[in-house]
Amino acid sequence: MLRRNFVKSSLGIAGAAIAANEAFAAPTSNMAKNTFKLKYASHFGMFQNNAGKDVIDQLKFMADQGFMALEDNGMMGRPVEEQEKIAKEMTRLGMEMGVFVVDKGGNGANTLASNKKEHIDIFLAGCKKAVETAKRVNAKWMTVVPGDFDRSLPIGVQTGNVIDALRRGAEILEPNGLVMVLEPLSDTPNLFLRTSDQTYEICRGVNSKSCKILYDIYHMQKNEGRVIHNIEATWNEIDYFQIGDEPGRNEPTTGEINYKNIFKYIYTRSKKEGRNFILGMEHGNSQKGKEGEAALIKAYVDSDNFAI
Repeated sequence: MLRRNFVKSSLGIAGAAIAANEAFAAPTSNMAKNTFKLKYASHFGMFQNNAGKDVIDQLKFMADQGFMALEDNGMMGRPVEEQEKIAKEMTRLGMEMGVFVVDKGGNGANTLASNKKEHIDIFLAGCKKAVETAKRVNAKWMTVVPGDFDRSLPIGVQTGNVIDALRRGAEILEPNGLVMVLEPLSDTPNLFLRTSDQTYEICRGVNSKSCKILYDIYHMQKNEGRVIHNIEATWNEIDYFQIGDEPGRNEPTTGEINYKNIFKYIYTRSKKEGRNFILGMEHGNSQKGKEGEAALIKAYVDSDNFAI
């Protein structure tokens, strides 16, 4: 998971009503949890300054603070026993599992645009392994990045190759009710998948309910802007969102993105259409320590406080 190593650093926790310079109670605290309008998914490591390093304690703290979903990009790499332990505690807490990343060798590696058998075989093996992981942790969504461009081939041929490979992946996932969500990224211009409209076109080409868009607001602000406009244009193929402000890839309110308006759009339209999204908190925090975690939580409370 090369693109997201930074996520392992401490991110955010804290009670919204507590000032940033106050200490927090232990994970078993009876603090009233925040009631968010949307389902925000935190990561392991976000709560480490207050909850400690144990993943079960962190899950308890997430639930205590009102975060009722989890993302874990590296879930496939965890021992089976740990996966089962996490799933059991999430069930007890009433938490929902968000995305984990399909292990295909790294974001830019084993590019599906090349139509090389060895690359496709690695991807398909990852999909098969992902099915077993998803069953253990009660997951529905898994992130897929098709890899780098193959600049020796015309763009249309590359697109066709990616569609063909993803169709084969969807054939593995669809009978199990699972969804691979394709994530266009801004990390490097070498990555094949870059924009929401390109991803929309590919999902339409794959034509499967098991191949949809992961709209990462941070990456799309960098690559194309007009966030609400582009969410609206590609809405029917979006199955998952991720969050991060720009610049810095930190919590909402620290950059230029108006998250309150974006959250309001997602909430209003999803309620009208009977959809239920998870929004992954895939970002760092702008300040260190417990104070930074308090600031992060306050940012979510403020951004979620939109009129309906």
